[in-house]
Parts: sequence; C-alpha cells; structure tokens
Amino acid sequence: MPIHDITLTITPSLPVWPGDPPVNLPQPARMDRGDVYNLTRIDISAHTGTHLDAPAHFIAGGAGVETLDLNVLIGPSLVVDTGDADALTADVLASLPIPAGTQRVLFKTRSSELWNRSEDVFVEDFVAVTGDGAQWLVDRGVRLVGVDYLSVAPFDDPVPCHRILLAAGVIPVEGLDLRVIAPGEYQLICLPIKIGGSDGAPCRAVLIG
Repeated sequence: MPIHDITLTITPSLPVWPGDPPVNLPQPARMDRGDVYNLTRIDISAHTGTHLDAPAHFIAGGAGVETLDLNVLIGPSLVVDTGDADALTADVLASLPIPAGTQRVLFKTRSSELWNRSEDVFVEDFVAVTGDGAQWLVDRGVRLVGVDYLSVAPFDDPVPCHRILLAAGVIPVEGLDLRVIAPGEYQLICLPIKIGGSDGAPCRAVLIG
C-alpha cells in the first residue's frame, strides 16, 4: 500500500509561530572545511513544522509529550476536505462527512495551499478549530485532530480550543502537509520526538493507504 509522507521538511525557510525562534541548523563540523565528519546542531522550538501538542502546552501541571499514548498516534484516520470554510466551527464540523465513532480526523483546508509559497512569512488567517468546534470533537469521542497549518486554534484566540482539546486528552497534530492527499480513510503513523517533560515535539507523520 502507498505510504504518503505528510511531514513538512524543517529548513531555515520554514515559517514559525510569531515569537518562536527561527529554524537554525548550524554545522559545527563540516567535511568541506576539513573536518572528518559532518555534524548538524538543531536549534528550533518544540512546535516547529509538523508537530504535536502535549497537555503541558496549555494545561498547568499537564503531562509531557513522552507520556502520550502511542495507540492514539497510530491507527485508522479520516482525512476530511473542509472546502472553502474559513473556520472549523461546530456547525461546519457537523456538516462534514465525519462518521460517528471517528477517533482520528485530519482536516485538509484551504490553508494547505499556503505550503506552495516559497517565502518564510507566517500567515495569520489560516483555517483553525474554534472553541465550540473543539467541544464538538470532544463530545464525539475524537482522540486526535490534525490540521494543515501551524496551530489547531485561531491565531487571534488560541486558548479555548487548545484547553478544551488538551484537557479532554485529545492530541492536536499541527503543521501537516496534506496538499496531495485525497479525502478518505488511511492508517496514520505519527511519532513525536520523545522529549521528557516537553509541551510538544516535532513528528514524522505518514499516511498508509
């Protein structure tokens, strides 16, 4: 079965959340400078590129990324095209083909096209899940929600969505590259770097199917 890589490549030109450190990948050792090996240092936020949030991101005393249940991060997943929706409100979500019992849902929005741009400028008007949309997902038993830009929540109101999802144990996966992914059912594998106590971590995410 085909394997689709839905992970953004981390490079210095990758947009980051305003205020986060830019991607910096210095090479303290380089063979073209006479060293006997190449060595890259990674200097990034835990919320760079394709990444997930742990409860500690918005919940005081919340669990770190190393505690997340791998059974949630691996399994059947539904990719849903949200069309021209500007926000994923409860009403919008109710109108989408999300069957009862869906545990992992990845939203392909108009924001996917932002990754076709070459500039490293963060875009504020991406499509995100509102507070009532987050509650809609929690009420229906969703355990993982993925989005195709750098936050599951709106830029100008990030707290309600994050707190509702994370308090309920729902894992947000942010910064997915769904540009060439058709809507439908897949197997998701999404594994974060295991950083002790961290509020988030970059992931390598793939869809099979």
